Amino acid sequence: MAFPGPTELDSALRLIEDGALVAIPPDYAGVAMAATRALIRRGVRGLRLVCVPQSGLQADMLIGAGTVAEIETAAVTLGEYGLAPRFTAAIRAGTVRIRDATCPAIHAGLQASEKGAPFSAMRGLIGSDLLKVRPDWRVIDNPFGPGDDPVALIPAIRPDVALFHAPMADAHGNVWVGKRRELVTMAHAAADTLVTVERLYDGDLLADETLAAGTLPALYVGHIAVVPEGTWPIRFGTRTTDATHMAEYAEMAATEAGFQRYLARELAR
Repeated sequence: MAFPGPTELDSALRLIEDGALVAIPPDYAGVAMAATRALIRRGVRGLRLVCVPQSGLQADMLIGAGTVAEIETAAVTLGEYGLAPRFTAAIRAGTVRIRDATCPAIHAGLQASEKGAPFSAMRGLIGSDLLKVRPDWRVIDNPFGPGDDPVALIPAIRPDVALFHAPMADAHGNVWVGKRRELVTMAHAAADTLVTVERLYDGDLLADETLAAGTLPALYVGHIAVVPEGTWPIRFGTRTTDATHMAEYAEMAATEAGFQRYLARELAR
């Protein structure tokens, strides 16, 4: 089936329904912030987030807006701007379920899914307290070893949707992600992928010897929306983080009332 071409953002976001398991990238890999604001405007509820492997403003806003029921992550932080205030408040209040994880464990779960395997095995979790709070992570003896050789089994993580921003896509539905290989893993693992992009590329990305290696084939892409500066206020490419905006967010979102004022202002843009 031929790729139908880019769609309007709100139309593409219909893919994300209430209760969906959504994979989102870290701040350095292309965060779909315009899509995040659009989801909040729509009033989606009960989302289950998988941060690959952590998140910041995106997760904090979604949680503060009441769209999230559960989050699996290695961390949620605003980095140099401080704690993620709405995430912190929700965890303390018990209004959002957290599935504590590590960066390698999240990648292992996604890699199992992209291979069609039920789980991945890893050793780094052995001896960790995380095994006490993750009963879905099993410890067994290495079946190929001589015995007394424990390994942890991480179940496959299969998101309903992978959501991220990328530099460009072509008319065939191929998306150039460059060196951001975690985005490729997300798309391989997920049932569907929604990508916002800066622009459309005039040509076939897979036919270009220079660009092909950093291109996610259309086979793994369900929906594309062209949204220039779609990661604002988070950095992307040569654009730096809007430090003034992030500092203001951290201050306003420190309280529920302040966050609601921030949200009303931003959703009206």
